[in-house]
Amino acid sequence: MMAGIKGRNTKPELVLRRALHRAGFRYRLHRRDLPGKPDLVLPRFGAVVFVHGCFWHRHRDCRFCTTPKSNAEFWLKKFEGNVARDAAAIESLCKSGWRVAIVWECSLRGVDLDQHLRTLADWLGGRNQLLELPVRAPPSKLSDRNLDSAAPARPC
Repeated sequence: MMAGIKGRNTKPELVLRRALHRAGFRYRLHRRDLPGKPDLVLPRFGAVVFVHGCFWHRHRDCRFCTTPKSNAEFWLKKFEGNVARDAAAIESLCKSGWRVAIVWECSLRGVDLDQHLRTLADWLGGRNQLLELPVRAPPSKLSDRNLDSAAPARPC
């Protein structure tokens, strides 16, 4: 089952790549020399973009962020490792001077794409270090204790 899960050129990633290219942005893909192998690297802007799947990277309060009922201990450990690896990659990129954007899979579904593309384009033209799409409300204390609701730490 897990062998069939793609790590690059996923549908959400392709949607974002096409939209950015259509808007005139040029990028490099999956640079292995950068921590976390970002999905998109925009060297002209000193920025990288990760397209995170809500399930695998634990998008807080997202309907696509579920935990399988069978073998729950395995999945919780796997998700915890993914979130920790994401946080370490983001921190390392920020320390190296890169600006980091995280685009969640759910934000690329439906009508929000144009608005999120404008937000991403504005961020690329600005100076902010970190961007996350969609922008979320601050987490509640209850959800902080639940791994289902865990999100990458904001190290920048």
